[in-house]
Amino acid sequence: MKIGITGATGHLGQLVVDKLKGKVSPGSVVALVRSVPKADNLGVDAREADYDKPETLYNALSGIDTLLLISSSEVGKRAAQHQNVIEAAKQAGVKWIVYTSLLHANTSRLSLAGEHLATEAALQQSGIPFTLLRNGWYTENYTALIAGALSGGAFIGSAGDGKISSAARADFAQAAVAVLTGYGHEGKVYELAGDEAYTLEALAAEISRQTGKAIPYKNMPEADYAAILVSFGLPEGLANAIAGWDVAASKGDLFDDGRQLSGLIGRPTTPLTVIVADALKANSTNA
Repeated sequence: MKIGITGATGHLGQLVVDKLKGKVSPGSVVALVRSVPKADNLGVDAREADYDKPETLYNALSGIDTLLLISSSEVGKRAAQHQNVIEAAKQAGVKWIVYTSLLHANTSRLSLAGEHLATEAALQQSGIPFTLLRNGWYTENYTALIAGALSGGAFIGSAGDGKISSAARADFAQAAVAVLTGYGHEGKVYELAGDEAYTLEALAAEISRQTGKAIPYKNMPEADYAAILVSFGLPEGLANAIAGWDVAASKGDLFDDGRQLSGLIGRPTTPLTVIVADALKANSTNA
């Protein structure tokens, strides 16, 4: 049986491939990537599979039995790109697609939800058996901001006191591998989130505790937060999106207490304290 992984050179994809090699023969894993040379270090067969070049997708998916469709990183182009993959999978005879969607995509106010819902609908219409991994937020989305918080003396955002049930990217990768190598997952929808919910104020307090520096959380109006992100060099569209995601978090869109993620991986999700410590260690190494 051949298992194909799209976006295999991305942050999540690399983790999935690495963990998958510990469960199945590396010879049964295929990395589906835009640039084959970039996949040299993965230790598995790699094929060119460009979401924007449908002509590459049929050949890439030939002989693939199970496909992990990791959502594209190109917000705004995802629905069309995913549709291209699904059409090629149908033509190539893929037997099962596992898709990384968004936590509570059908009710979420995050601007990201629309494209995920479009992809879920395309999967439904394809006739190919599928499983939805509705991934919550990666804790790394926030710990990546620690260096800036330490430099500026505050952790800023627009999430208010919204509870965030994020988890480590590695936890989500392990869940994907558990599904890909397990049984009875076809047709299932998994709402995946961390066991431990926290607010950005609590995250700032944890950063303060571990660094010995007073790093308060400063909550800002959405427009003000977006403007500051633009001043940091982010494109206006991305800055507005990030601020909007925080506002959605303030309304509970990143919260879930179902513990389906820890259920799939067979252990508690990685604690916030550990992820913060890892981020601080990485920051000190790169300083």
